[in-house]
Amino acid sequence: MRHVDLIIIGGTVLTMDGSRRVLDKGALAVHEGRIVAVGHAVEIDREYQAERQIDASGKVVMPGMIDVHAHAGHGLIKTMGMEQGNHWEEICNAAYTVGSTPEFWFAEARLAALERLRFGVTTGVSLLGGGDTIMRTDDVAYGSAHCEGVAEIGTRSVVAVGPTRPPHPRTYASWHDGKASEGPVTYEEQLIVSRKLLEMWHGRGRLNIALLTPVLRDEHQRDMSAADYEAAVAQTKTVRALSREAGVVFTQDGHWKGSVSRAETLGILGPDALLSHAIDITPEEIRIIADTGTRIAHNPSAIASILGRCPAIELIEAGAVVAIGSDATAPDRSADMFRHMQQCMHYHRTHFRDPSVLPPGKALEMVTIDAATALGLDRDLGSLEVGKKADIVVVDMMRPHLAPYQMPIFRLSYFANGNDVDTVVIDGQVLLEGGRPLLTDLDEVVAEADRQACLLIERMGLEKMIGQPHGFFGHARYPKHQGDSQ
Repeated sequence: MRHVDLIIIGGTVLTMDGSRRVLDKGALAVHEGRIVAVGHAVEIDREYQAERQIDASGKVVMPGMIDVHAHAGHGLIKTMGMEQGNHWEEICNAAYTVGSTPEFWFAEARLAALERLRFGVTTGVSLLGGGDTIMRTDDVAYGSAHCEGVAEIGTRSVVAVGPTRPPHPRTYASWHDGKASEGPVTYEEQLIVSRKLLEMWHGRGRLNIALLTPVLRDEHQRDMSAADYEAAVAQTKTVRALSREAGVVFTQDGHWKGSVSRAETLGILGPDALLSHAIDITPEEIRIIADTGTRIAHNPSAIASILGRCPAIELIEAGAVVAIGSDATAPDRSADMFRHMQQCMHYHRTHFRDPSVLPPGKALEMVTIDAATALGLDRDLGSLEVGKKADIVVVDMMRPHLAPYQMPIFRLSYFANGNDVDTVVIDGQVLLEGGRPLLTDLDEVVAEADRQACLLIERMGLEKMIGQPHGFFGHARYPKHQGDSQ
């Protein structure tokens, strides 16, 4: 009998392996951070003995979920001014340039990582700021504070950093010892910071760095000065070359309005490129994505998916890899990937007026093995297979909304939510058990996040942005011209 570190036994094992096996009364054996056996409980029990054993009876055992698109920073700003014109984005832009301290980024990172852990999201992409608009890449202090916060919680993260769109320089406030000093930051300085963060944090623990540049759409060429647009093109090519040289993911946030065709012309697509949103793209752009092997981060719960439609079904049928992102927490959605799977199914079935579109098994693939493939991590993550890293989630199915224990994978897909997650294992280390983090003081993380959010509100004078806007009650839709918060 072989001795291992951990056995999870007795549950329904959703492997997501090449055959998509589902094992009733299955089990996993884990040793030194990797899965060494997957099979039926009687087989594992006969052949393996562990220092620790988790009884998964009445539960589903699945791969750790992967969120391919979210934003760092948003966790302490969510809902502020979100339905008062464009104030939410204005708050983000100001916070991520002049209003946020390293302490803000550390507290937000811990809160967001803890939310992911609680919901069974073991790996996630986090853009260091607003993505297509504002990145906190004026000083390594902010990105490092974020990485330190995530590392303290223990989840995996792909932190995307890069320069903002021209014109440059852009005004940032540097915070040290509680005091701000404003000054201009050039593209060159942002690139240096991004390089330093790549050198400091990529491959360190469970953290990786990705590189990004702002999307270039038709309106940018039309509305930017010729010099600024030319600079944007050159900067995009420079950052893309760096991503290829470093062998890291290249991502962009907000593809729309001809941007995919433009990206092909710029030579920035490929299997290591992850494009977010991809709404209202043309049949020709679908072909481009499939032919280049470019990956898509589909965010069905995002506001962008209200303004336009990502043709995820057509992309999948064309052979493209499409994964689901939460776009959390921005400004009205959480990191609960069960919610986003369910939203994704409903979104596309409504579009086609066809309930057979996007079977639940495919939605599950889009947050596990397809998501791992999109990030180039499928050799290690995304399925429960021998040799892969032991990132495992156990979902408690003995709950009123999931019972009775029949067709558990259907119930998981259609009815589960993040709060049904009981146990989370990353690298063979149990980080969540009984829904409670084992290595983290939950109350302290939440209290510090609240404190930093209050300090941001005070620093930026945002008290009016945390009330209820005119029209919140008693209206079928918000009035066109909303007043201040009540």
